[in-house]
Amino acid sequence: MPPVRTALVAACSAALLAAAVPLAALAQVKPVDINVIVTLTGPGTFLGKGEVDGLNALEGAVNKRGGIRGRPVHFVIHDDQTNPQLSVQLTNQVMADKVSVILGSSLGATCLAMAPLVTSGPVQYCLSPAIHPKAGSFTFTSNVSTSDYAIAFYRYFKTQNWKRIALITSTDASGQDADEGFEAALNLPEFKTSGLSLVSHEHFNVTDISVSAQIARMRATNPQVVIAYSPGTPFGTLLQGFKQSGLDLPIATGTANMTYAEMKQYAQFIPNDLIFPGLPYLAHQAASPKERAVQDTFYDAFKPLGIVPDLIQSFSWDPASIVIEALRAVGPDASAEQIRAYIASLHDYIGINGVYDFRDGSQRGLTEKNLMVMRWDIDKGTWTAVSGLGGGPMKR
Repeated sequence: MPPVRTALVAACSAALLAAAVPLAALAQVKPVDINVIVTLTGPGTFLGKGEVDGLNALEGAVNKRGGIRGRPVHFVIHDDQTNPQLSVQLTNQVMADKVSVILGSSLGATCLAMAPLVTSGPVQYCLSPAIHPKAGSFTFTSNVSTSDYAIAFYRYFKTQNWKRIALITSTDASGQDADEGFEAALNLPEFKTSGLSLVSHEHFNVTDISVSAQIARMRATNPQVVIAYSPGTPFGTLLQGFKQSGLDLPIATGTANMTYAEMKQYAQFIPNDLIFPGLPYLAHQAASPKERAVQDTFYDAFKPLGIVPDLIQSFSWDPASIVIEALRAVGPDASAEQIRAYIASLHDYIGINGVYDFRDGSQRGLTEKNLMVMRWDIDKGTWTAVSGLGGGPMKR
């Protein structure tokens, strides 16, 4: 038998054996602990809660199928309270146990605080898309980048003939990342001669309770669409401000706000046209039977928990799934370098967010081609696709 076929048969046999391990047997062996640092309290609560829900669902699904080489997976959760200083303290505590990988944290600021501690390992898989790790580093990051959100939005704006754009961002790390991403995207050849322009660019602090002054200046520039970029509680402040000011324009925001919990809490402030850079699974769209199977597995995993997943669960689901894939391939006691090298070379991996390819050095594996602009449908209480992949026109 050829070596490649022999290896494939061996891998398939191992997978079948792992899947055959009963849950009772798994309970008798040492679990594979994966430490996770998230924002369960503070302004980032929406994010952390959804991410932990995703990990709980994944843990059950993985262990039902034999865990990692017959050992159950267990996610050890640490709350950094949306505080970068506490993120650093928790990272140091976890690293003292000589771990090879850490998931987290939930926000750009907390992830950036952790990153300098892991330059030589362990692997850090940030759950926020708002950072841009150096190629070849031990830091990876979740979801599509803010720069790619901008590209998808601008393509969609072109289809709607919305050329005058107002941008308001928070002054934290996530907002600063958005500043750079949305400004830089307008300088791409695709948009330089499109007529799109930022006619207003405002900022606010995440602790502000009013943004009336910023909205007044914004309205004076006669925008056609507003990009309101801040995750969690500060986004509610923006929505409330828009409502109170009578601003009646399409509002675009980031994926971190794509939670049913937020949409329910802010229901009285939600504008008629609220759009997001979404992922196809939220609209139950799949490009292949394999992608459909991954989506089915994802949704089925939440049924025992009584949870209807939204986009936030994918922030943790895919990174954790990729780490588990690495540990299955190189072993549950793999070194940080082995895990880093495995993920960096991973391609054609189908996750809930689409097909990953880490070989471009982005440390995230996804691009704007994985995105679809989506609108919150107030009547249906969910998101619907309003663009094709990448933000362009929908296929007919």
